[in-house]
Amino acid sequence: MKHPLTTLVATALVALAAGCGGGSSQPGTLGVAASMGSEPTGPATSQPPSSSTETTPPPAGRPLRVTFIGDSVPDSITYVPAARARLRHGMKVRLDLKVCRRLVAPSCSFQGTTPDTALEAVHRYGRRLGDVLIVDVGYNDWSGTYRSDMRKVVQAANRAGVTGIVWVTLRQSRSVYRWTNHVIRNEAQRWPDVVVADWDAKSAGHPWFGADGLHLNDRGAIRLAQFLRPYVFQAAGVSPAS
Repeated sequence: MKHPLTTLVATALVALAAGCGGGSSQPGTLGVAASMGSEPTGPATSQPPSSSTETTPPPAGRPLRVTFIGDSVPDSITYVPAARARLRHGMKVRLDLKVCRRLVAPSCSFQGTTPDTALEAVHRYGRRLGDVLIVDVGYNDWSGTYRSDMRKVVQAANRAGVTGIVWVTLRQSRSVYRWTNHVIRNEAQRWPDVVVADWDAKSAGHPWFGADGLHLNDRGAIRLAQFLRPYVFQAAGVSPAS
């Protein structure tokens, strides 16, 4: 097996050439978001539709059940045993991390494979999502539809009965990701069960990335896993495992 960092860097470069992982203004197209207008200065004032499913913290005495849906950036956790072990300590975590995944729009293709979208994955798991859903998707998405797409994923997860959702910000290696992160932070304020894990702020200035500044090296995979743990317990409404 190739070294994880070598595989990830190669994946990143090929994906960028194909238009994936570019934080594009349109799916599959590198560039700056078009016609975004000025950024809002405060949270949205309208309220999201109420969920018909009431959620409660998981029973004491059993591990949290977590599903992690992501794209190629967090996918490095899959290849780094120490990162997997760190994330799974005290929790049962399902990793569903796919290159070229998008939130709702059809995912892009890589090496002949087109993954399901985050929304499709949420529907596929349904009640098997568990207590907490982690979402780290957006590097291949159109920023102009990210708000409505995020809303669809949150609503679907709520209907599936999750207790909480951890939504991870994007690393702002390109200017368009700044808008997507604004949308994530702004939209999350409308949903009491959504916790924002600000990976962009946490990772700033650290040498945790490959040549493209997005995909993680081994150390970055471990740091991301470590970073996410307290947010998962916060979203579940329970105390962290020792």
